[in-house]
Amino acid sequence: MDLQTLRRKYKGLRSVLTERSRRVWAASEAVALGHGGIGLVEQATGISRSTISRGMRELNTKGTTLPVERTRRPGGGRKRTVDTDHRLAADLDALVEPTTSGDPDSPLRWTSKSVRRLAAELQAMGHVVSYRLVAQLLHAADYSLQANRKTREGPPHPDREAQFQYLNEQVRRFQRQHRPAISVDTKKKELIGDFKNPGREWRPKSNPEAVRVHDFLIKEQGQAVPYGVYDLTRNEGWVSVGIDHATASFAVQAIRRWWQRMGRSAYPDTTALLITADAGGSNGSRVRLWKWELQRFANRTGLTITVCHFPPGTSKWNKIEYRLFSHMAMNWRGKPLVDLVTIISLIGDTTTEEGLRVRAEVDPGRYPNGVVIRDEQMTQIHLEPHAFHGDWNYTIRPCNKTH
Repeated sequence: MDLQTLRRKYKGLRSVLTERSRRVWAASEAVALGHGGIGLVEQATGISRSTISRGMRELNTKGTTLPVERTRRPGGGRKRTVDTDHRLAADLDALVEPTTSGDPDSPLRWTSKSVRRLAAELQAMGHVVSYRLVAQLLHAADYSLQANRKTREGPPHPDREAQFQYLNEQVRRFQRQHRPAISVDTKKKELIGDFKNPGREWRPKSNPEAVRVHDFLIKEQGQAVPYGVYDLTRNEGWVSVGIDHATASFAVQAIRRWWQRMGRSAYPDTTALLITADAGGSNGSRVRLWKWELQRFANRTGLTITVCHFPPGTSKWNKIEYRLFSHMAMNWRGKPLVDLVTIISLIGDTTTEEGLRVRAEVDPGRYPNGVVIRDEQMTQIHLEPHAFHGDWNYTIRPCNKTH
């Protein structure tokens, strides 16, 4: 048998051979070739002489062969690094979790903890380790790559659950009476321009849309300030896209525009409106300007306005977040918000399988910060605190109606 034939033979078998069957096969071929067989097999397959010789001993040994299911004798093979280096696992754990492992001066405490960086630090300590072994050890110790997750809301208010229940009861009451109940909030500001937008979209292969490297505000284009109004009953949304400050005046103007464009035609006979809102921000429960602007809105429309705020630190439970804003974000993922026309189009095209419909318009108004509502102005607000948590739940009546 020549060298090429032996090489082709091994190439065809290599994928199905185990470590044990490979050395036994190599040994049998070497025995069949006779004198010089070990060298020829070594040259054709790359299997070392010592391995071929060990296979020949296994062929020639009677009664001491390994069980069929085993490849090596018990304890055979190279020892694992963690078995020979007893400090390796502890030192790796101290690098990854310095605060819980009693090593506050770890060099990686405030640095990136990549497997290559961890391997370099372990090597500096005297360990013989590769970054691949570090990755294996981390997985074996139940570590995984994880991002930050927003879960800390601070200590819950003692009346948190009771407020949720009260708010839900108010929404159901308005819905039973066929009166509008809306959820409102400000979405995060968006830079206008050819900036990278998180997410991906289908495009021709190797042809990504070019955007700016740095996300610096373009003064001529500014920022978009979306304020949303979500109809809890009709599954409809309205978004006013402002270009100035996200003040309480801007928030109430967005509600007013929703009422003029969508609410009034949907509820032609109503005399009352329920607003559910976060406890902070432009529509916060302590914001005087918010209540002053709601009074002006009530006076102009004749609507009696009831407001129920979510408890502090629970904004993620506001239905507008996951019934409107989340779908908006998915609809424009991977698309640069190059101008207001694009933003309005993307918001207006937002739909869901549940039938969500959204309308959007640009609000070109100016809403300066720092507007102060004086004490004498507050006395002009016909505000009635509810018996339960009047700071979170209150009704504002038009001035032409009695208390």
